[in-house]
Amino acid sequence: MNIHEYQAKQLLKSFGLPVAQGVPVLNAGEGEAAAKALPGPLYVVKSQIHAGGRGKGKFKELGAEAKGGVRLSKSVEEVVANVKEMFGNTLVTKQTGPAGKQVNRLYIEDGADIDRELYLSILVDRSVGRVAFVVSTEGGMDIETVAHDTPEKIITVAIDPEKGVTDADVRALNEALKLTGDAAKDGETVFPALYKAFVEKDMSLLEVNPLIVMTNGRLRLLDAKVSFDNNALFRHPDVVELRDTTEEDEKEIEASKYDLAYVALDGNIGCMVNGAGLAMATMDIIKLYGAEPANFLDVGGGATKEKVTAAFKIITADPAVEGILVNIFGGIMKCDVIAEGVVAAVKEVGLKVPLVVRLEGTNVDLGKKILRESGLNVTPADDLDDAAKKIVAAVKG
Repeated sequence: MNIHEYQAKQLLKSFGLPVAQGVPVLNAGEGEAAAKALPGPLYVVKSQIHAGGRGKGKFKELGAEAKGGVRLSKSVEEVVANVKEMFGNTLVTKQTGPAGKQVNRLYIEDGADIDRELYLSILVDRSVGRVAFVVSTEGGMDIETVAHDTPEKIITVAIDPEKGVTDADVRALNEALKLTGDAAKDGETVFPALYKAFVEKDMSLLEVNPLIVMTNGRLRLLDAKVSFDNNALFRHPDVVELRDTTEEDEKEIEASKYDLAYVALDGNIGCMVNGAGLAMATMDIIKLYGAEPANFLDVGGGATKEKVTAAFKIITADPAVEGILVNIFGGIMKCDVIAEGVVAAVKEVGLKVPLVVRLEGTNVDLGKKILRESGLNVTPADDLDDAAKKIVAAVKG
């Protein structure tokens, strides 16, 4: 689960971390009051959407000359003008795709005198099985570009879970970021506090880009991006309250109600698979034969008939779907349960697109019998290769 920048900063502030004063704006008429609540004279008006690249983004409605989604303002009047121009319009960034995202929230923040911009993130480093800091002196840039062009400028510091952030870790991070004086002193409290927030709140990503050294030599978190592990949200009702469903795909929201792993994609072939690895392989083979998957959907190993029915209904609700591929390898998941779920869903919502089903494993014969006797227009497949060929051919007419 993702949250907005202003929510992330409020959360991090509760851990004692240095963030600027700021006021969220939830309607276009709040800009003036928000600005007047801040010290000034420099303000930053920030679009709040779940996507990166906001500063370089452009608003669809404002034309090619429009300023980006993060703007400096040197007066209250300029803040008000920017708020009115940005609020309710569609911001397009590298991460939103061409459709963009409507800006329904803004954040007015007190400006900062910047000396240096740094990059910092915390994530789970699977290569060492530990939480790790990833830092670079090249802050404010696309970290992917830095990784590609100058990978030596990205330093990873893994943290021993039994010891937490040690003095040696702080020294390593200070050295990697070339922090000295007051900034290095701040690092002694900032780095452990960031790690504490990450672990205690079950985050999957904590990114600060940029982490700045101000002209007074102190550290400040100028931006904050936080994602949480969905599987741990039951422990954090305070975090769940921060969820902004307007930033999420409606189909993904519906899938979460049934504990389905669903991600909407841009293709035209809907996929229902059990197991994340098999789902990835299914999407790959669809692309191999010249089509594009419309979603990632893993029903899991212990899905019920009701869960399968819900999954199928979510797929068919996507107007972009021109064909459906069901690919099940039954271990814990029984093929007859899948078949019953598909039949129940089709009888409820109808079937207007080609459907190819490949079943293998536990109760496969019973599953095939249920589909065969259902009277549905289902195309059976012998294996995954056969299934992919058939659904791509059916979609292409």
